[in-house]
Amino acid sequence: MYLPPDAPAKRIQEAEAARRNRQDIVRALSHGEVSRRDLFRWGLFTVTGGLALKHGLHPFVSSAYAAVPTGIPRSPLFGALPFTQPMPRADLLARTANPLTTMVPAPRAESNQTLRTLDPALVAAYPGGNQGPIEGRPPGPMWSHQRWNEFLPRVGVEVTQQGAKTLTTYNPGVPAKLNSGINPAAPIAPRFHPLMPVQQPNSVWTFNGTVPPKLLLGRYGEPILFRHHNRLPADPRQNNGFGRHTLTTHEHNGHHGAENDGFTGAFFFPGQFYDYHWPIVHAGFTNINTAATDPRCGTPNGSGGITKLPGDWRETMSSHWFHDHMFEHTAENVYKGNAALFNLYSALDRGNEAINDGVNLRLPSGRAKDWGNLDYDVNLMLADKAFNTQGQLAFDLFDTDGFLGDVMTVNLAYKPYFEVERRKYRFRLLNGGVARMFKVALSDGRPFYLIANDGNLLPQRLTVASTDLMGVGERYDIVIDFTQWTVGSKVHLVNLAEHNDGRQVHRTLSLAQALAGSDRDPGVGRFLEFRIVCNPAQPDVSQVPLNLIENPALTQPVSRTRVFEFGRGANQTLPTEGTLPTASEGPWGIRTDGGSMLAAAFSRVSAQPVYGTREIWTMRTSGGWDHPIHTHFEEGILLTRNGSAAQVPPWERGRKDVFRLRPGGEIQISMQFRDWGGMFVQHCHTTTHEDHAMLLRWDLSPGVTPSLVPLPTPLPRPQGVSFAPVAETLR
Repeated sequence: MYLPPDAPAKRIQEAEAARRNRQDIVRALSHGEVSRRDLFRWGLFTVTGGLALKHGLHPFVSSAYAAVPTGIPRSPLFGALPFTQPMPRADLLARTANPLTTMVPAPRAESNQTLRTLDPALVAAYPGGNQGPIEGRPPGPMWSHQRWNEFLPRVGVEVTQQGAKTLTTYNPGVPAKLNSGINPAAPIAPRFHPLMPVQQPNSVWTFNGTVPPKLLLGRYGEPILFRHHNRLPADPRQNNGFGRHTLTTHEHNGHHGAENDGFTGAFFFPGQFYDYHWPIVHAGFTNINTAATDPRCGTPNGSGGITKLPGDWRETMSSHWFHDHMFEHTAENVYKGNAALFNLYSALDRGNEAINDGVNLRLPSGRAKDWGNLDYDVNLMLADKAFNTQGQLAFDLFDTDGFLGDVMTVNLAYKPYFEVERRKYRFRLLNGGVARMFKVALSDGRPFYLIANDGNLLPQRLTVASTDLMGVGERYDIVIDFTQWTVGSKVHLVNLAEHNDGRQVHRTLSLAQALAGSDRDPGVGRFLEFRIVCNPAQPDVSQVPLNLIENPALTQPVSRTRVFEFGRGANQTLPTEGTLPTASEGPWGIRTDGGSMLAAAFSRVSAQPVYGTREIWTMRTSGGWDHPIHTHFEEGILLTRNGSAAQVPPWERGRKDVFRLRPGGEIQISMQFRDWGGMFVQHCHTTTHEDHAMLLRWDLSPGVTPSLVPLPTPLPRPQGVSFAPVAETLR
């Protein structure tokens, strides 16, 4: 994909010219000056959705100077070398007690429709009046927070989405000696390395406008009111070439009502906020362990004990994240910085390694606090980025196969180092990229423990020499025991997955191949250096038990089976024109139960499972593609791969929320539907596939009375949200 470092100057100039030409069209597309339909009409996209091979526009067309593809110019590094900056831990988000009385305006069950005067630039972009509601959540009882009085918020969190600025108050949650010596009082500029340029305000749009990524700590039984303010530019053209200023926040894979899920069509505008109510409950709380008698289904009580909760302890989750889910623009917005981390704590996964109560698994963490210690529990957001010639973040909307960056970052820092003690550490790895998959190993080949896949601890720990391929959105929690090395040693995390493009991993390399430094894929090789600097001040009392969290019982009868096929050549049966279309065009689509391959439309309902039932969903793909499929709201349990239970590997035998189909593959998963309702989506988490347009909507009746009446579709505008009947329903 990328030119080699020793490419001739003429080749680099030619490829850079092609990229500039593309960026002009990308900018117009991002500003809404042209539509995707225009690009197809002009012949810039092929009938299959790929960028047409036109010289001067497509960097892979045969060079005018040589009979080989030109490739894409490498991102400038401005003299930055690998492993010359410390990796910053995530920045903790502030938690406010009693949000019902301390937040202004006070949160409430229904959306706050108090009017405000709109920015003139917003009115110019979306004509229809100069006043609109302060909250972007759709109005009325239909989008009221479900079970609000039952789970009144106990914690409030306020964040803004805004352009890049310097961080002046940094809270990593640990002392500097446990954060590679980073002084928390020193300002942190929005850049990927001290030698790289500071990012302009509209090059990067992060939570609170700052780096490193944010981390929210929550515990079961403690409902959170997450107020998200949109402070992006009112003028959609002020985006430095990509990114959409409308937002919808998906708590991946939260178990709560659809009004709080970040539905792709429930977005909000600059100047508005959206109140998300995250009850933080165990799935099954309406019909399992309703008397709250099992301490395994519990939460830390703040003083070393357990508060028992209703629900299924086998549904306990741990490593979440939240990110933008804007229709047609998820890839751009997440890549631009709309991604944050979220750790959930429970009686089982307490975040205190010293409490030995027969329930707590005592995983590596620390011991100073009752719960949520981060001393030896470290979040790692992996993401590949690319820069233009000025060093500003760059993205290519044309690459419908899947955009790949050539600069590896961890917690938005270019190839950093991290200092560790000689003891066990837990690392929560997240693939926060766009299309790149990772396969992670240690540079000397030593094994480590794999304890979780996605947000869930596995039934049993595994000892592995590398992870499986991590699709976008997948998480792996691993434990590394640094007593295997002496003080002064260094060891690296290495990526073994080589990409030629965003279709799939081209090949998995051996460790020796990945470390050779000769691979054409700049995402291969070492990307994080561990420096073992000292022995621990206190003995390591953490444990990594063999048995972790068993799977829920699958005793409920299966009420229905469904088949979803993910592929190319999608058709669109609904209108796609307009300022804010509810339907999209693109090469990607989903076929439901043998019907047509359809492009995304959030006004079409493709499935309507009945509340309180269990279904078997078959997912398949064909050709040389590897789609990581994410279904919102409910997790699944993988039953078979390619028709065989024996082909399900041990690391996929727990609960999951992202399932990688593998090229030409097929899976069967068990899905349960309970507790909450509303409209949700299913999509490929290679976000360029999702945006072009591999996504469908499914509805769940929002109450115990089964109902197959689809909910009306929200139509957001700055002047307020209206509703339209569902345009199409598939059964």
